[in-house]
Amino acid sequence: MKRGGLARRQAILFYAFVSPWIIGFLAFYIGPMIASFYLSLTSYEIIQPGEWVGLGNYGLLLTGDSLFWHSMSITAVYSALRIPLGLLIALGIALLLNQQLRGMSIYRTIYFLPTLLPAVASSILWVWVFEPNYGVLNNGLALVGVQGPRWLGDVDWALYAMVIMSLWGFGGAMIIFLAGLQGVPRTLYEAAMIDGANRWARFWNVTFPMISPVFFFNLVLGTIGAMQVFGEAYVVGMAGPGPGGPANATLFYYVLYLYTTAFTYLRMGYGAAMAWVLFLLILLLTGLNFVVGRRWVYYAG
Repeated sequence: MKRGGLARRQAILFYAFVSPWIIGFLAFYIGPMIASFYLSLTSYEIIQPGEWVGLGNYGLLLTGDSLFWHSMSITAVYSALRIPLGLLIALGIALLLNQQLRGMSIYRTIYFLPTLLPAVASSILWVWVFEPNYGVLNNGLALVGVQGPRWLGDVDWALYAMVIMSLWGFGGAMIIFLAGLQGVPRTLYEAAMIDGANRWARFWNVTFPMISPVFFFNLVLGTIGAMQVFGEAYVVGMAGPGPGGPANATLFYYVLYLYTTAFTYLRMGYGAAMAWVLFLLILLLTGLNFVVGRRWVYYAG
């Protein structure tokens, strides 16, 4: 067989094998995205045909919807607390689990297990933990003479309770940090110790630079995840005073408010516009992370 015929045959086989993915990508990702963008330019409400409004939904969202800015501020505070705390806890636990001790694999499994628990189940568990009268947390505080707040039923504490709930699922980032730590050459630590570096100096000048790509990866995923909180906020809202919790203290714009608008009030056109704002915001933050990451992420290659 001639070389041109062989290359053509290989190309045909290649596209034949990848065609299911391409078809699925076009049908279930690109197609819905195009449809949602079109809907975002209409006043579609399911029960009646949509009318073209152009950028009217976006204008109303940015200038005439007070809940947009309310939920935006909540999401900003939530993200500012959850992302750094989650990364620090995951990294700290990974450093502890990176020790060469007997039975360490058992501890790694134990710390990772909460991540496997479904979001709804873990949220219900935390609702009981935060229960003001019979919850484990307030009962524990009462033992040391501290009267705990109403947590999820208190407008001043609901958001912070949500942050505490989010820290429960650090297992995924922990495993990635652990993999990065195990890839740091021991010779670098030995050289640092010969130069007289203490434990903190070894971490800051050897460990962190070597795992900075892993840290950056977890930072990007954590940012995206913080912007898309839904399950926990929805369960908390249903278990409390209603969607959004007390005074909408847990009304996260990016998914919960979007869900309520689209599927409770059936404002699909407006909800599609909110979804595109979410997409563009995540795209902007991810791009910003990559730009800033060039200054501190070290790639050995």
